[in-house]
Amino acid sequence: MSFEELPELLTIREVTHLLNVHPNTLRNWEKEGLIHVVRIGPRRDRRYEKQTIRKIMHHK
Repeated sequence: MSFEELPELLTIREVTHLLNVHPNTLRNWEKEGLIHVVRIGPRRDRRYEKQTIRKIMHHK
């Protein structure tokens, strides 16, 4: 699946694979205010906007 075919909101697992980082890295970035997270559902699961991840990928 290409990046363009991914949904607009990505799971933590999808993002860790795309950026090749540990899930805790994403959680720390969130705590530090470096990345915006969308919370969904009653469990408040994290989702990451595809446009945000695209920007990070281009700056690596």
